[in-house]
Amino acid sequence: MLPRTLFTEEHEMLREATRRFMEQEVIAHLDRWEEQGYVDRSLWEKAGAAGFLCASMPEAYGGAGADRLASVVLMEELAYANATGPGFGLHSEIVAPYILHYGSEYLKTTYLPPMARGTMIGAIAMTEPGAGSDLQGVQTTAVRDGDHYVLNGAKTFITNGWHADLVIVVAKTDPGAGAKGISLFVVDTGMAGFTKGRRLKKAGMKAQDTCELFFDNVRVPAANLLGEEGKGFAYLMRELPWERMQIAVTAVASAEAALRWTIDYTRDRKAFKRAVIEFQTVAHALAEIKTEVQVARVFVDRCLEALMRDELDAAEASMAKYWATEMQFKVLDRCVQLHGGYGYMWEYPVTRAWADARVQRVYGGTNEIMKELISRSL
Repeated sequence: MLPRTLFTEEHEMLREATRRFMEQEVIAHLDRWEEQGYVDRSLWEKAGAAGFLCASMPEAYGGAGADRLASVVLMEELAYANATGPGFGLHSEIVAPYILHYGSEYLKTTYLPPMARGTMIGAIAMTEPGAGSDLQGVQTTAVRDGDHYVLNGAKTFITNGWHADLVIVVAKTDPGAGAKGISLFVVDTGMAGFTKGRRLKKAGMKAQDTCELFFDNVRVPAANLLGEEGKGFAYLMRELPWERMQIAVTAVASAEAALRWTIDYTRDRKAFKRAVIEFQTVAHALAEIKTEVQVARVFVDRCLEALMRDELDAAEASMAKYWATEMQFKVLDRCVQLHGGYGYMWEYPVTRAWADARVQRVYGGTNEIMKELISRSL
């Protein structure tokens, strides 16, 4: 593979520390977490103590003051370990940045330090039973009542929802104003009228807690409004490119891991007294996979370079998300095939990664929506 030029020596030191953490605190527990449907809450506190949460947040708010590439390292190592259960990326690089970029000093000092410690877990509630990629179609409402907003509605498919202590909720403050009527709120899960529904059983990502959320006349202090009323859609559009890059980063790392597992398996597996990799059809399939993964790696790394220069636009982020996730699932499917019958056994990491990969083309905006966003740049 071509050498990567993104990372400094400090990033690589972080990578080694992250791998040790994965080996000591994560990998041995994956089976149990998949059975129970969520990771142990104690893992969050251990990750916080090790500095792996909210790493790119300023030190003044409990973070490490690192750049986004430090978070990329953490995301990649989770993917290499096939650990889709810990929702660290969403917590640290989606929820926390909304509070940092649009929250008042009160919201920053109240929520960011405990998020960095792992004593408060964050989620974001966009999707509803009747509204997914079309964020303008949300039905959850927030009506101003004195010093509070009264929140009513339901959200579904919420990552970290079961463990969440705070949720950024997308709601309509002016239902007749379209995109300009959407606002964002930081909702503490202890507020009266807030309830968590059942944990959802998914085809993949079985250890990642995902649930429904319900809001029944939840009185949210006006101080918990993120930024300005009616600016929520603009904030979402501003932050979604980074979210989509995170999906692309994970997709490429997952494909790289699958390629490694499959090369090792086909070297060890014998058929007709020969290693499976010695058959031309297998070697050529692996050559194609390696090429596709390398192409995606180079493109995503270039997008990350542009992101670090604040030059990545929404269309390019959509391209990265679309291309990397389509490549990932194609690669995972072929790697399962090259494992033969064992590729369908849950004990093999390639099988779990294959099941986990399917949703990558759906969340963060479906790939059909990504094509629509890309087409607007033509």
